[in-house]
Amino acid sequence: NRLNLSEQTAGELPNGWNYALPTEAEWEYACRAGTRTAYSWGNDINSSNANYSPTGIEETTEVGSYPPNPWGFYDMHGNVSELVMDLYGGAYLPDPVTDPLGISGSWRVMRGGSWNLPGSNIRSSIRSSTQANLYYYTMGFRICLKETP
Repeated sequence: NRLNLSEQTAGELPNGWNYALPTEAEWEYACRAGTRTAYSWGNDINSSNANYSPTGIEETTEVGSYPPNPWGFYDMHGNVSELVMDLYGGAYLPDPVTDPLGISGSWRVMRGGSWNLPGSNIRSSIRSSTQANLYYYTMGFRICLKETP
């Protein structure tokens, strides 16, 4: 909200647009980038694909240290786990829902996995949760520009 207000006041944010965390569905859609594999580059992982535990780096790396996904997004797998807008309510609902924003719960969803996790925990489909008011050195976020409905 502060970023939106600051950018609007400075005349840098067009009317009808705002910055926000992506929803969980938006995050996964961007991460997969049209693929159906475990990772946006395929089903296998190695140290040239992402910053994750077996690389031995053991810290966050600069964004862009690894190749982008097919749509040009960097570090969707590994590096830091990313907070999204949705609340974590356990498993997905049994019936298909388009962008099920606001699943009930008191914890926020995190996606992407971080540098301290094994490859199986940074797949496109992996989700975890955290209390939104806590800070971890393995956690971050990305913002997106959205048209206001």
